[in-house]
Amino acid sequence: MRKVALLVFIAAFAPQAGAAARGGIKVLNAIPDAHKVAALRTLVFPGPSIKLPPLEGLPLGSRLAVARIEEAFAVTAAGGYVPTRHLVAIDAKESDFVAVAERFLGAPYLWGGKTSLGLDCSGLVQVALTACGIPCPRDSHMQEKALGRELATGASQLRRGDLLFWRRHVAIVRDAASLVHANAFHMAVAFEPIEQAIARIRAAGSEITSVRRLDGKP
Repeated sequence: MRKVALLVFIAAFAPQAGAAARGGIKVLNAIPDAHKVAALRTLVFPGPSIKLPPLEGLPLGSRLAVARIEEAFAVTAAGGYVPTRHLVAIDAKESDFVAVAERFLGAPYLWGGKTSLGLDCSGLVQVALTACGIPCPRDSHMQEKALGRELATGASQLRRGDLLFWRRHVAIVRDAASLVHANAFHMAVAFEPIEQAIARIRAAGSEITSVRRLDGKP
């Protein structure tokens, strides 16, 4: 049965023309990758019951080919059952990447990770921006070069959504006084006062290298 979950990502099948009702079950256009996971993590069940042992967990942004809807479950092309409340259309976009990052509060720090089971500073930025349809490189030094524009004022006039970069670290500004970042000091995604974070990281030997504002923000 575990094979069902592993095939979720790769299942492909011939598309059907339109949707039809069969015995109360709505059959959707069978388009691979037609949906994605909007929850931080969802579960794939072997049948239409949350009391069954799950086959697999899928993180935010995972793409699914949905064959049909059975009441509270979306049935994947591979036969797995996923709660429909956890899915959105593949082209759906979040409107606030900071809010997406804030949802990971308390998730453990994991170097190289990018899911709610563990993630690092640049993984948090990438996952949050990707949920909003904004292309983002994986590592912080690449993000510093690719994302937005540098602010000449540095950290003196920060706004929600600005990015603070240090050597090998990045944080997301929540408001004029606080930021959110995955970091090894807290070993988690944490909210932290900006001045406190700057002072703590400075004491560890690192200064801010740049402050960047995404394009489209004044």
